[in-house]
Amino acid sequence: MTDFQEQQPQQPYYPPHPPRPPYEPTQPITTEAGTTIWPSGGHVPPPVDPPLVATVPAPVPSPRRRARRGVGLMAAVAIAAAAVGGGTATLVQQLSSDPATTASSSTVSGTNVSASSRGTVAGVAEAVSPSIVEISATSNAGKSTGSGVIITSDGEIVTNNHVISGASSVTVQLSDGKTYQAEVVGTDPDKDLALIKLQGASGLKAATLGDSSKVRVGDEVVAIGSPEGLTGTVTSGIVSALDRDVTVAKDDDGQEQQQGQQQWDPRQGWPFEFGGQQFNGDTGSSKTTYKAIQTDASLNPGNSGGALINMNGEIIGINSAMYSPSSSSGSTAGSVGLGFAIPVDTVKADLDGLRSGGGS
Repeated sequence: MTDFQEQQPQQPYYPPHPPRPPYEPTQPITTEAGTTIWPSGGHVPPPVDPPLVATVPAPVPSPRRRARRGVGLMAAVAIAAAAVGGGTATLVQQLSSDPATTASSSTVSGTNVSASSRGTVAGVAEAVSPSIVEISATSNAGKSTGSGVIITSDGEIVTNNHVISGASSVTVQLSDGKTYQAEVVGTDPDKDLALIKLQGASGLKAATLGDSSKVRVGDEVVAIGSPEGLTGTVTSGIVSALDRDVTVAKDDDGQEQQQGQQQWDPRQGWPFEFGGQQFNGDTGSSKTTYKAIQTDASLNPGNSGGALINMNGEIIGINSAMYSPSSSSGSTAGSVGLGFAIPVDTVKADLDGLRSGGGS
């Protein structure tokens, strides 16, 4: 069998291109749109070198993603910084408004530790002075002057027992100059306390009784009273000590004064004992001892029964004993910074007993 050889289809014949001329071909001549005639003849352009293709680096998608990711990270950092900054600003504002920080920024000037009106001696004096009175007690032995503290709007007044002891009449002058007659409601010679009541009084400004258990050594205090009859005298100082044992003369019902045997000189203050020494005369055989607040605020005769006040305007004690040495002329030489006050907690505990006519 004879193999049959499959004939391949013949390709069309294309004549070879003429050789390239030794010279640069001229530019083609363009006639009408779509027809180009080359100098070599025909409508097929001569071969030319392949055009140069600019190498363009392949696009890298990751940098764009990273850029977006970096922008997002930068935005997050910016937001976090703003939040932290805002929180810091808020924290600073809170700290700047804190009472403890405000207090530490206060200046110390004399006896003042606060720049506010409430914490100054002037502010305390203005607030409390209307509640402090001058007491004039008349007896067969003479006339004495002391101070007192209004504790109710209808005229209850706390003072020292030795201020009104044995008095046949008691006259009270308010800070505005008005005067009232007063009656003795109750006395407690053991604590040197007394309660009197104004007759026909109403609408008075009562003092605020504080808490003497919170008093600390070094606390600033203000004393208001009527030394030497000078109504509403204001002095200031600090708490020098606490729980001092002070012994004062106790004149039960003023019996000795009624007999004309006055034991003390009003110009020197009520006799008392402290640290084994006697001050302002002889305390006699009848005496009592109590725990007292010691202060260096200037106290003089006439301050007895007046108020010892903290810088919040609260009564923390009733001034009761002070040392005022006599000069060679017989008058007092002035305060030497040794004064004592009955703690207000003792007064509050004794009020019910005083209202009933005696002490606790």
